[in-house]
Amino acid sequence: MNIKKINSSFSVSDQLCAADVHSLVASGFTTIICNRPDGEDKQPVFSEILESASDQGIKLHYLPVTQESLSVSDVRAFKDICDNAPGPVLAYCRSGQRSMTLWSLARIAEGISVDDCVAAATVAGFDFNEFKTKNAANIKLLTAPSPMQPGMSKGIDAGAHETSFQVVIVGAGASGVSVASSLLARDKYLRIALIDPAETHYYQPGFTMVGGGIFKSEQNKRSMATLIPQGVTWIQAAAERFEPDNNALVLSDGSRIHYKRMIVCPGIKLNWSAIEGLTESLGKNGVTSNYRADLAPYTWELVQNLKQGVAVFTQPPMPIKCAGAPQKALYLSADHWLQQHVLQDIQIKFFNAGAVLFGVKDYVPALQSYMDKYKAELNFMHRLVKVDGDKKTAWFEKTDANGMTTQIKQAFDMIHVCPPQSAPDFIRNSPLADAAGWVDVDPVTLQHKRYSNIWGLGDATNTPNAKTAAAVRKQVPVVAANIINDIKGLPQEYQYDGYGSCPLTVERGKIVLAEFAYGGKLAPSLPNWVLNGTHATSLAWHMKKSMLPPLYWHGMLKGHELLVKPVRKIA
Repeated sequence: MNIKKINSSFSVSDQLCAADVHSLVASGFTTIICNRPDGEDKQPVFSEILESASDQGIKLHYLPVTQESLSVSDVRAFKDICDNAPGPVLAYCRSGQRSMTLWSLARIAEGISVDDCVAAATVAGFDFNEFKTKNAANIKLLTAPSPMQPGMSKGIDAGAHETSFQVVIVGAGASGVSVASSLLARDKYLRIALIDPAETHYYQPGFTMVGGGIFKSEQNKRSMATLIPQGVTWIQAAAERFEPDNNALVLSDGSRIHYKRMIVCPGIKLNWSAIEGLTESLGKNGVTSNYRADLAPYTWELVQNLKQGVAVFTQPPMPIKCAGAPQKALYLSADHWLQQHVLQDIQIKFFNAGAVLFGVKDYVPALQSYMDKYKAELNFMHRLVKVDGDKKTAWFEKTDANGMTTQIKQAFDMIHVCPPQSAPDFIRNSPLADAAGWVDVDPVTLQHKRYSNIWGLGDATNTPNAKTAAAVRKQVPVVAANIINDIKGLPQEYQYDGYGSCPLTVERGKIVLAEFAYGGKLAPSLPNWVLNGTHATSLAWHMKKSMLPPLYWHGMLKGHELLVKPVRKIA
């Protein structure tokens, strides 16, 4: 170990070993930065030094770079670590050259001249003859004025602004905002970009409650700008194309964003146009859907005004976002009609493209009892194919036991439609997709099966779990912890068990709280004597109505992992 003291608060050295940590602590160093990737040579791996540092109470950061890959993001992360260290910092790589380069670029970002930085490095014994040439692009970015502020970027001009980050997150829905917060809770120095063009963030589990007259629309939305975690760069543009072999992402404005690691969580595509006539019928003539924030109030308007006639509710083929939502709309509507003493004059018809009422059989008896209570007609293996709002008629394709199909026509006074769903087009047409078009990830670690520096989250992945906010809440800490492990050179040891939850609002004041993991295994959060999810309970209603929204806004999105701390895989 050859330590070169640059000033009273910063030094550099060549490769360390675990045994060196004790003498560094004795010398007063409080922070070590590793700038050398594991596997360059037969050097000690980062995890060995990390274990020694943890035992001796010194902070160790893993910020591996090469001269070719070194980016402005690395410089700013390096600077943040140094600026916030409680005492002297030592950075190391193979010879100390890369660490000195990062230090010099960080000084240039502060306004120190390039020539002064080269002179200081030369005095310390480093060969900086080619420093200006090799780092010209980064020096330009570090010294150019930029309007971009952390958390408030409107987009990136590839020629003028930083285009490289340690972690890039595609999508600022429940998954994206939450995982950004969870990552920062683990390492506040990470340089993260969150990519999403949306101005407004929605609490989607509340849409059904609006359609049932329980919530107001305003309760379910916030300005996106107020939710982006402090220190995260929000790039307000749409992702258009992935270039995973180049660790790059192309945006709709042509900008190219580079990353060391990427999380893909853009949500799911609601394919309204897959049903003939639906797009032009929505929002009028009794055609509605709680799957759109602007239409959920219309659902409640229709429910209140319907005194007699035919009410149709549809469910498309799986997978869909929140498989219970089509039924929730039915139950809440029917309960209102029952309370208003008009249910006997309304025919309720449920058309399900699937073969069963609910995919986990333990919850079917309770749900069936409510279908019976509301005298709802159940039609399985019926897929909606066409809607004519003017004629108030819907057409379904019915599949029999032999696979033969026939088309049937159904008149309605009100129809609540759940649209077919798929991964977004830019996912389906990308190298990240599996044969069915979903982000192809390991179902346990959520790491991409082919690209080890990419992870998937939420509705766009091919994990065989329910696509719900509760599933996201469990997945986020797993991805955050596994990415931190990856940065430290440790294995993907945290696991997602497939947990999902669907609070089925069977009446105003009661919910069947379905909680299950991979394989349909029941996974209750509370003991049966507290809450038996296979029965309708008022406690589950209280949780859904009063507890879950604040938990979402003030807990999950802020990186607080109450009851969802990640679990290591069992070897």
